[in-house]
Amino acid sequence: MNILIVDDDKLVALSLKTILESTDRINVIAMGADGSDAITLFEEHKPDVLLMDIRMDKMTGLEAGEIILKKHPDAKILYLTTFSDDEYIVRALNMGAKGYILKQDFEGIAPALEAVMNGQSVFGEKIIEKLPVLINNKSRFDFSEHDINEKEQEIITLVAEGLSNKEIASELFLSEGTVRNYLSEILEKLELRDRTQLAIFYYTNVK
Repeated sequence: MNILIVDDDKLVALSLKTILESTDRINVIAMGADGSDAITLFEEHKPDVLLMDIRMDKMTGLEAGEIILKKHPDAKILYLTTFSDDEYIVRALNMGAKGYILKQDFEGIAPALEAVMNGQSVFGEKIIEKLPVLINNKSRFDFSEHDINEKEQEIITLVAEGLSNKEIASELFLSEGTVRNYLSEILEKLELRDRTQLAIFYYTNVK
């Protein structure tokens, strides 16, 4: 797995490189110090996963992530930071980042990278603890404004609960093809990229 590390603390970046490459499964192809480096190096190296800090000089990791994901929607970005600010978490998840973990969880970084590489989303333990608070601090979402019908709302809920297309089809007595069509329409109506963003949308706006 080729990864790009972007962190404005050179010591942290070098420590991460040493720790991750000791697994023999991870290769650090480049390192940067701010958001502008992240954009340039991502274009140059096309890493499997971008491991990036949030608060950095010149350009933050969040700003860089938004630019990268706009051009490369399939980019896998995992944020690694000392800050668990609610605003940062929501912004990172809404933009399509694949995870948000804290630097204190050093031993969990390599497994988190492997999980992201395999298509999973990863959140550190302290981030997961904060999600209920974020979930409850919101107003009721009005589906009618986005032309989302009751069947589509059911599918959104089941996606958020982690069910596969096959399981949703069985639950709602539909074909898998019909479920896929529904999902495509839902994502288009809500201007979301994938199932992960849909689940995040549900927990931050609906439940």
